[in-house]
Amino acid sequence: MTEVKWIKLLTGMFDDEKIKLIENIPEADMILIIWIKLLTLAGKKNVNGYIFLTENIPYTDEMLATIFNRPLNTIRLALETFKKFGMISFDENEIMYITNWEKHQNIEGLEKIREQNRLRQRKFQEEHKKLPKPKKGNNVSITLNNATDKKRLDKKRLDKKRLDKKRLEEEIKDKDIVFKNTLTDFKEMRIEKKKSMTDKAVDLLLKKLYKLSDDEDEQIEILNQSIINGWTGIYPLKNNYTKPTKESENKYSEIKDNMPTLTEHLRKGE
Repeated sequence: MTEVKWIKLLTGMFDDEKIKLIENIPEADMILIIWIKLLTLAGKKNVNGYIFLTENIPYTDEMLATIFNRPLNTIRLALETFKKFGMISFDENEIMYITNWEKHQNIEGLEKIREQNRLRQRKFQEEHKKLPKPKKGNNVSITLNNATDKKRLDKKRLDKKRLDKKRLEEEIKDKDIVFKNTLTDFKEMRIEKKKSMTDKAVDLLLKKLYKLSDDEDEQIEILNQSIINGWTGIYPLKNNYTKPTKESENKYSEIKDNMPTLTEHLRKGE
């Protein structure tokens, strides 16, 4: 999830018929405050208007009463009112979401934030690839004239081993970060399609992923393949798949920096 620090509120919000009807029921002011709190909470989650504690744990009335610091009965009255007026809905997993979220959220700004995160992740990968890779130790036979020289050489070798080990650990850690980010993007895509995943579903997905490939780069590409095509499942890579080279990734990044976003194309009707 990509948290934003703002949401869009229309200046004509209080001219809306639903808001006018709410203003004429008991505890109207409190209910409207709860509505604003729900909008800001959805903005923090930034998953197309969905509101949940975690991807697999929806908010209960009691949770919202605690978070919003409002009486439980008022929370229940507010939620029932919003549901009745079609302002909120619940998916098959009982996770709440704001209907017509685009009325309350700057969708273009949201896409810009997501795109910036993707570019930051790609830049991180490219910068990491520029780092010198650990080299295997050479079998060099050195004749030392005295114990001092031998001790100095042993220390140098030990320092080199430590440096190589540290670089290798960082490389593994960095690749794990890329994998986790890609998996998060896949799970967010599932949520957008209203097919959020339980912990058990994620576990089964990972087992299938490791059966398809034991290469972490290919596993990432398998997830990306499903994200690009909007598939809710994962499948073997197409036969024409080849591992991207450093040159091809740099070229892709260069082209992408000068390419208008998909949102801009759609907005212009191109």
